[in-house]
Amino acid sequence: MDLRSIAADIPDYQEFHTVDELNLSSRRLLEQYPDLVCAKEIGKTRNGEPIELLSIAGGDAHAFVFGGPHPNEPIGCMTIEYLTQRLCQDEELRGELGYTWHFIKTIDADGMRLNEGWFKGPYSPTNYARHFYRPARDEQVEWTFPIAYKSLQFDDPLPETRALMRVIDETKPKLLYSLHNAGFGGVYYYVSRACPPLYETFHRIPEWFGLALDRGEPEMSFADPLAPAIYRMLTSMDMYDHLERHGVADPAASIGFKASSAQYAERHGSFFLIVEMPYFDEPRVNDLSPTSTMRRDAILKAMDLAIEHDAWIRGQHSAVEGALQLDTPVRRALEDFLAMSAGFREADKEWVMTAEETARPATEAELFSNLYTSRFYKLLNTGLLARMLKDEIAAGNKDAGLRSASEAAAARLEADGLALESALDWRAIPIRSLVGVQCCAGLAAAAYLQSA
Repeated sequence: MDLRSIAADIPDYQEFHTVDELNLSSRRLLEQYPDLVCAKEIGKTRNGEPIELLSIAGGDAHAFVFGGPHPNEPIGCMTIEYLTQRLCQDEELRGELGYTWHFIKTIDADGMRLNEGWFKGPYSPTNYARHFYRPARDEQVEWTFPIAYKSLQFDDPLPETRALMRVIDETKPKLLYSLHNAGFGGVYYYVSRACPPLYETFHRIPEWFGLALDRGEPEMSFADPLAPAIYRMLTSMDMYDHLERHGVADPAASIGFKASSAQYAERHGSFFLIVEMPYFDEPRVNDLSPTSTMRRDAILKAMDLAIEHDAWIRGQHSAVEGALQLDTPVRRALEDFLAMSAGFREADKEWVMTAEETARPATEAELFSNLYTSRFYKLLNTGLLARMLKDEIAAGNKDAGLRSASEAAAARLEADGLALESALDWRAIPIRSLVGVQCCAGLAAAAYLQSA
């Protein structure tokens, strides 16, 4: 398989497709390749939209690829747009890989529709935050699989999660590819088990598209690195044990997450892959130069900034909570994210004060993660607050205090966004590059599994 040739073939996408555009594209694919592609409804979303599985006939092994595991993550939807077309057009590639392929373009169509306000641009951190939506933990399709671990007990999956369970159990995929993506930083990977022959390829692919590996702080302090920017897949059991180890009294309540698709697919021996990519990057995301700041101090500074920001959000929310009239996904998301931060912060602070690996100078990449990437993600919570209050006013809520809070939230969003963008040498990454990395990494993993 000539991955470089495939990389060169990725179209120059200028915008992200909406849910309706994705559905229309699927209809065209079925019309173009009726003898190769079939579609099957495998469930409905909570709002009643059909969940469609596209299958491309091939070999005895099965690969299952699904997009939009979080609805603010449309890169994977575009990756599926390309992969489905390429696999249908390229009989030699299908034969060489030897899989029957299964795709769900977006597993949380309801949530993705709530993100479409930024899909056509302009692509900037502030505009992304204005229209951002990511569900509360108990409404996340990817993280509501059944689990029984210590006091973390759950067996009531969402309809979309049940659809994923059905496909995983029916196909028993050799490769399960959940098409997540991050927001700001560099490229990094999660895999369900060690795969040394893939590491060099995973490191090389981003270079083909002008992207850098993320060499800053890991997403979670307890992430297990297998190679630079390649981590063993995080599980809810890992989260539970981390919280328990660092003194959190009720880890199950602090986690909020249940099991993931990776954990569920373990019963079938599936290899699980995530390729996390940002919408925005900056030269410092992989700069390993040492700084004069201790890593421990940088992490604590990030925590202090987060505490200040969360306190402001809580204050604004508390002041208007009695006047809120709508029970919306955006409101539930904001309130859940505010509830989530305390337990993990408590455990992480205990870790950072005692871990040997934090008692050294931070690299430029680590300093960037703590002082800037963290600010980007806090901007998203400000966006949720502003959006929640704007929705109330649009629905006819006349409360004067709510209107004042809405103006304050909108003003802080714009001010914090401008301050962050002005402090960085950031760029919006071409969609073609994001699709290319995700596509090539997935094909490389598929070929590796067939030869292993």
